[in-house]
Amino acid sequence: MAGAPAISSLRDIANPPTDAETLDMFVPSTDEVAAIEESIWQHPETRSLLQNENYIASRPHLKIPEKLRAQNLTGGTLLGPDKIAVPPLQFTTHDGSTFVSFQYLGPALCGHPGIVHGGLLATLLDEGLARCCFPALPNKVAVTASLKIDYKAPVMAGQVVVLRAETTKVEGRKAWVKGRLETLVDESKGERPVVLTEGEALFIEPRQAASMRRVVN
Repeated sequence: MAGAPAISSLRDIANPPTDAETLDMFVPSTDEVAAIEESIWQHPETRSLLQNENYIASRPHLKIPEKLRAQNLTGGTLLGPDKIAVPPLQFTTHDGSTFVSFQYLGPALCGHPGIVHGGLLATLLDEGLARCCFPALPNKVAVTASLKIDYKAPVMAGQVVVLRAETTKVEGRKAWVKGRLETLVDESKGERPVVLTEGEALFIEPRQAASMRRVVN
C-alpha cells in the first residue's frame, strides 16, 4: 500500500495529458486568480497565437503528476496566488525556432518591495530559452551549459510578462538561444512593450538523453 502513490505517479509520467488537454486543466482558486487567467486568455496576442497554425499551445507544468509538482520549482514551489499565479501559457513551434510564453508575477516573488527578484527572472529565462530549443534537438531535452543575463529595467510585481525566445543555431546536441522578458501590451493600440530582461544561453543534450525519463515535455 505504501508504494501506491509512487506507482500512480509513474503511470502519470508514462501517460501525460496532451498539450491540448493541459489548456483546460487549471482551475483558479480565487476570483483574483480567475481574473488574471481571463486577462491572459482574452489578450489580443494570445488570441492571435491560438489561431496561428505554426504554434503549439500548452501548459507544460500541468503534465507533471500532481504528487510530483512540489519537487518542481516553477511548476510547484513558485506556483501560487501571490507568486506565479497561473501556470505559464506557452506557444512553441514544431522546429524549435521560436517560443512565446505568458506568466503573471505576484508580490511574493520580490527581492525589494514591489520589484521582482532578479534571480527569479533568470530562472524564467533559463527555462523559457530551454523550452524554445527542445524541439530542435535529437531527443528533445537539454541542460544549461551557459546563461548570460542583462537586466534592462525593474520588473514590477503584479503584472503579466511575456517571454520571447529564438533558437539562433543548432549543431548536433548543442543549441544556442536568445530571448527577452517584456511587458505585455496591446500593440494594435499603438502601445510598445518595455524590454525588462535579456538573455543568451547554450544548451547541450546529455549523451544519455535517449534513455532519460521525461517528466515534462
